[in-house]
Amino acid sequence: MKVLHKPNLFCWSEFNEERNLDFHSYLWVREGGNIIIDPLPLSAHDEKHLVSLGGASRVVITNSDHIRDAETIARKTRAKILGPEGEKKTFPIKCDKWLKDGDKVVSGLDVYSLNGSKTPGELVLLIEGDTLITGDLVRAHQGGRLCLLPDMKLKDKKAAVESVKKLTNIKTIKAVLPGDGWPVFGDGHKALQELFASLG
Repeated sequence: MKVLHKPNLFCWSEFNEERNLDFHSYLWVREGGNIIIDPLPLSAHDEKHLVSLGGASRVVITNSDHIRDAETIARKTRAKILGPEGEKKTFPIKCDKWLKDGDKVVSGLDVYSLNGSKTPGELVLLIEGDTLITGDLVRAHQGGRLCLLPDMKLKDKKAAVESVKKLTNIKTIKAVLPGDGWPVFGDGHKALQELFASLG
C-alpha cells in the first residue's frame, strides 16, 4: 500500500482500462481499530502490509458499486461492514450497520450522504476534519481537477449539484480522495468550489 499525504492514511489501486483511470481503496490507521474504505482485492504484498499495520475493525462501503472485495477482507480481518442506509433494502451483501448523513462512525470520521448519484444515499467520509473520501459522484479524471459522474449515469442532476454545494460548505477540507481517478492532496476545498462553479 502507498502512504498518502498523512502518515496514517494508505491507498491501494487498480487501473481500469474501460474508464482509463485508477480505482482506489483507502485505509485509515488509528488507535481503536483501523478502517478500510471501498476495498479492492489485496495483493499478497498489500495483505501482508495490512496485517503489519494492525488489520481492520471496520469496512465502510460508500455505495453498492464499490462493494468490491469487502466480504473477503472483512472475513479475514473480522471487521464489521458498514454501508449506506439509502440502499438498505437492495444492498447485495449483509451489513452490520447502516450509515446516513450526520453519522459519526468513530471519533474523527464523519459521514455525509449525497443525492442524485447512480445509487441513493451515496456516502462521503470526512477523516480528521480535513480529508474527504468520495465514492462515485465526485471523482477526478484529470490531475488536480475534480469532476462529476457523467450525466447519463446520474439519477438527478439537480440533486447531484446540490450535493456538491453541500460539500463546499465544509471549509476545512484540504484533500479529496476519490474512489475513481486522481486524488487532490492540496486545496481540496478550492477544488470542490471550482467543481461547483463549473456545474452552474
